[in-house]
Amino acid sequence: MTTNLQEAHDLRGINFEEGYIAVLDKPLRWTSTDVVRKIKFALRRIGYRRIKVGHAGTLDPLATGVLLVCIGRATKMVDALQSEEKEYTADVMLGATTPSFDLEHEIDRTYPWEHITREAVEEALKRLTGERLQTPPVYSAKKIEGTRAYELARAGEEVAVRQALINIYEMELLACELPKIRIRVRCSKGTYIRSLAREIGEALGSGGHLTALRRTRSGGFTVENAWNLEEFLKKLQNSETK
Repeated sequence: MTTNLQEAHDLRGINFEEGYIAVLDKPLRWTSTDVVRKIKFALRRIGYRRIKVGHAGTLDPLATGVLLVCIGRATKMVDALQSEEKEYTADVMLGATTPSFDLEHEIDRTYPWEHITREAVEEALKRLTGERLQTPPVYSAKKIEGTRAYELARAGEEVAVRQALINIYEMELLACELPKIRIRVRCSKGTYIRSLAREIGEALGSGGHLTALRRTRSGGFTVENAWNLEEFLKKLQNSETK
């Protein structure tokens, strides 16, 4: 079993069926499934016709950063990898909400934000830190009776998403240029940073939505050690044919 932490510059000689964890920096506007599909296609072109490929922890299309792609026998590790804590940097716009809690949809409501201070933001972050229940966005991949919530929402149906137990281990205010803020979040599996952006707005007596998200760490894997997707695909193409 290998990861690109050990094989950062060369993929030649690797038996991908034995198991490989590719730590990738997911590009903006790509879905996690898009990345898996692209890598699977590239593997087929070098001789791996029936190899399994999967990702450990979905990133929304508008998010970038660490995406773990498990290849071959490493797919057995997906659940364990997904359960590890994550770290993000997030940009939040206060004073407005959107139906998807991010920039996928247009602003639907605006709120006063002029009363908000840096001190109030820091206090709100403290109150939202710790173990608690969180409501996922209706535009999410959560399943409701076998159907993805976002599919129901896009069809115009009423969506009731169950709350989930999460843990925000740590939050830090990195920048405060009101009504914009940037935060660092260290959290458990299942935490929706989009929901957190909305919760911050509500805690401040206003609105809030996510404008940018970057996953900087997943378990022990960091974005500093991640492959650029194009570079990984190029190295894969040039690797030894099975």
